[in-house]
Amino acid sequence: MCGLPSSQVNPIRSGVPRRGISNGVNKDVFNFMSKTKAFKAVVYNAKIIGDFNQVVCPPYDVISSQAQDMLHERSMHNFIHILLAKDSPLDDKYHRAGAIFSSWLQERVFIQDEQPAVYFYSQQYIIRGEKKTRLGFISLLRLGDEKSSAVFGHENTHQAAKLDRFKLLKQVKANLSTIFIIILDKNRIIQRIFQRQLGEQKPFIEVIDDEKTVHKLWRLNDPAILKTIESSMNSEDMFIADGHHRYEVSCAYRDLEREKLKGDFTGEEDFNYCLAYFTNTDYRGLSILPIHRLLKLDARLDLNDFMAKCKEYFDIDQLKDRTRFFFLLEKAGCSEHLLGLYVDKKYFLLRLKNVKMLDKLIVDKPKEYRSLDVAILNYLVFKNILKLDLNDSTAIKYSPDPYALIDEVDTDPLNVAFFLNPVKIQQIIDIATSGNKMPPKSTYFYPKVLSGLLVNKFEKE
Repeated sequence: MCGLPSSQVNPIRSGVPRRGISNGVNKDVFNFMSKTKAFKAVVYNAKIIGDFNQVVCPPYDVISSQAQDMLHERSMHNFIHILLAKDSPLDDKYHRAGAIFSSWLQERVFIQDEQPAVYFYSQQYIIRGEKKTRLGFISLLRLGDEKSSAVFGHENTHQAAKLDRFKLLKQVKANLSTIFIIILDKNRIIQRIFQRQLGEQKPFIEVIDDEKTVHKLWRLNDPAILKTIESSMNSEDMFIADGHHRYEVSCAYRDLEREKLKGDFTGEEDFNYCLAYFTNTDYRGLSILPIHRLLKLDARLDLNDFMAKCKEYFDIDQLKDRTRFFFLLEKAGCSEHLLGLYVDKKYFLLRLKNVKMLDKLIVDKPKEYRSLDVAILNYLVFKNILKLDLNDSTAIKYSPDPYALIDEVDTDPLNVAFFLNPVKIQQIIDIATSGNKMPPKSTYFYPKVLSGLLVNKFEKE
């Protein structure tokens, strides 16, 4: 549930938006409110910062401590100073971030557009040697209310991460990063409008990030076209691909602000929306990577005992060649359930013997959940074989980079790496529409939407 914060500890509660209409909003009026909305973005002032490449950064949740240090040093105006400020014994980092944001507005490091707009956004990237382009747009998304859930989520969230973002949001009073939303867009509204209105125009921002992805942004502020986009989005089902924590935090902040108003609100206040990036399910631009697991054990894994227990559920193949190991893992992912394992400089493929055994072993979850490879890893390997507590994530490190995990296994004999195939887009939709959630860190949409390109500042704050 999108929790209602209070002065008590633990102000954010996880889950989906509540059902029912708040006292302050007329039900009939609420049902006609649009799901999306143009806005006046806050952007960096090119006259002051010069090179945009020096000031943007990835989303906060994929920034390592080393990258955080590097970005802080890159520029005094890098967005990291607000998005992910460093801890300090001298002051509160959230208050410091809010003060920096305010000062950059006053000093015109940040400037705000004069007209509401929708911002079309393309990302040109290379994955596995293939060049791809993902096209979407950035606007505001209405937060799901009690009887009108704007979006479907598919992942469970962590309390600590939400509390961190909630503290920051209360200080900056602005959406610093986007929620990543997937729509079906069967009428290809995104492509058609972009090609007709912006295809020949030069972007007002172009950035090449550290992974060599090219990011381009165009403004679209024609009122008639904005109305077309708004109308078309009202008929779309929306699925959170990335940013579940940020979405739930936005709901919690919305509830807090409504509580302050004692029911005297219209539903159109700034806090009823969050910043969102929308793209469609076109496989030519949408890439989903798996998030692999590094297990940090207290004692060295008894490989013979472990394999003997695995044979109850899996057929096991050992391979010597790493390239062939990953080739077979990916190939099998198209038609069967297969897990990869690396330990003691050995590669293993664990092939599920019979999918029907999942009905008995994962009895507390629906069919859509039981078919996930990450669920098979969690329940059959972590819970049943290794006897791990699935609620304790301290022993698990997550990464989309399999080679980095292999290096960590090679440097520490207590580490074991497990590799997964990516979740399919239809699985995400099935899980979300059934009202269920995947385990945390189940999907990694690539490339990420950069932070620092656009900010949504709450106007009335």
